[in-house]
Amino acid sequence: MINVVNSADCCGCTACASICAHNAITMQPDSLGFLYPFIEQSKCIHCGLCEKICSFNKDYDISQNLHYPQAYGARHKDMKEVETSRSGAVFIALSDWVLQQGGAVYGAGYADHFRVVHKRAITKELRNEFKGSKYVQSDLSGVFNQVKQDLKSGKIVLFSGTPCQTAGLNSYIGNQLRGNLYLMDIVCHGVPSPYIWRDFLNFIEKKNGDIVTSVDFRDKQRFGWKDHRESYKFSKGNTVSLTLYTELFYKNIISRPSCSICYYANTKRPSDITIGDFWGWEKTDPKINKDDKGISLILVNTSKGGQLFEAVKDDLYVLPAKLEDCIQPNLMRPTPAHLNSSQFRIDYSQKGWEYVMKKYHPVSSFTQRLIGKIIKSLLSFKTINMIKWE
Repeated sequence: MINVVNSADCCGCTACASICAHNAITMQPDSLGFLYPFIEQSKCIHCGLCEKICSFNKDYDISQNLHYPQAYGARHKDMKEVETSRSGAVFIALSDWVLQQGGAVYGAGYADHFRVVHKRAITKELRNEFKGSKYVQSDLSGVFNQVKQDLKSGKIVLFSGTPCQTAGLNSYIGNQLRGNLYLMDIVCHGVPSPYIWRDFLNFIEKKNGDIVTSVDFRDKQRFGWKDHRESYKFSKGNTVSLTLYTELFYKNIISRPSCSICYYANTKRPSDITIGDFWGWEKTDPKINKDDKGISLILVNTSKGGQLFEAVKDDLYVLPAKLEDCIQPNLMRPTPAHLNSSQFRIDYSQKGWEYVMKKYHPVSSFTQRLIGKIIKSLLSFKTINMIKWE
């Protein structure tokens, strides 16, 4: 029977809940909205499958991996796809091929009011919701079982997610059904709290007096690929650009505890293909991204990943790269937690969103007054860095 004593020892992948044939395990949120397995003792038969299936440890499966990953820079040949994607739109090329084979694509989308969840797509229109970064841990409830059903029916499946999610799915699916499953992970900095995201969204809606209708966690079209700004479109037509949530994210104070000990933050990835931003592209080709439109890093980790990459190369501008020229922090080590992460969790649980924002993200009174005026203005487009707390 799985027993999570230390919250950092569980990444929330749902493999244990998915494998339990007696439905003895449900995923329950903690105070920050991160999901953890809860055991209903009356249903548990102590078979040990939940413990066996857990892959969040140093012994995760890399049996199919190449000795060294093959590194590339790449950009989609269709600039419309590049402009609407996070980096170079490699995910679009990969998922297009899977959809053309009659397959299914899984990725992070939205449910309810921008609650981040994993979804299934069998058309490009549905798949397009997976474009772009979503700096929140996605809810995988029921998804692993859905993937297994697709594989049992003979479908090709592309599953995209964080490395802990792909490792969990790989362990759950097993070797027998692995042949038609392509795993694609991202170079992950860490996954922020679903409840902090929920409360932040409610907060900016309250301050703006309007409902958010569109979210872009990194607005590349307005600010370029290198800049990290969020944009929120409201129902009355206004668009507000902020850096507040981004700054919280990069403080590492709202991430899941397991992110600080992540076993996958290296070049031995638990997936067939890894994609991310190609930081350091200048060392490979100083001209390829001079327009600041974005370029993807691709790591081909397995022979099967190589076959998928070869199948989509005609849709991409591809640049072979040296692994040492594109190594970034989260391909070498986990992101360390903020020193005050534990106290942040306590303060949030006891005193709520606005208290922790005032305490952990203070702004000057002058900035507060200035931002208050900007928020109340009638400009059709607003670019601000902070929000008035009062």
